[in-house]
Amino acid sequence: MSTLSTHVLDTSLGTPAAGIPVLLEHVPDPKSDPAEQRELMVGAGTTDEEGRLKDFVLGGASLPPGTYRLRFDTAEYFARTRRETFFPEVAVIFRITTADQHYHVPVLVSPFGYSTYRGT
Repeated sequence: MSTLSTHVLDTSLGTPAAGIPVLLEHVPDPKSDPAEQRELMVGAGTTDEEGRLKDFVLGGASLPPGTYRLRFDTAEYFARTRRETFFPEVAVIFRITTADQHYHVPVLVSPFGYSTYRGT
C-alpha cells in the first residue's frame, strides 16, 4: 500500500501556501458497476505553515492502487490573503499504480494559474 503527501507553494509571493484545505478522493473506475461509481473521500487536511500536508489519509491508512483526486480550496486561501483568483479550486487527478511507494504531489499556485508534477 502507498502513502501520499502534498506541498503547495504560492509562486506570486514566493512563499509556502499555508492554510489551504485539501480533500483526497478515490475516483471510481468508469468500467466498474454503476452502483459502485461514487467518489469516496479518503483523506482531508489543511496545509501547515510550510505549505505541506502529509499523513492526511483517514485513519492513517495506506492507499491501494487506483485513481485519486486532490482538491485544493484555493478560493478560501486567496480570499484570506485578500486577492482575487481565477481558479477557486485546483483539482489534480492522478493514478497510484505501484503498492508500497510514497507519492508526493506538489502544486504551485498563483491567483491566475497553477501547475503540478509528481515529486519525490
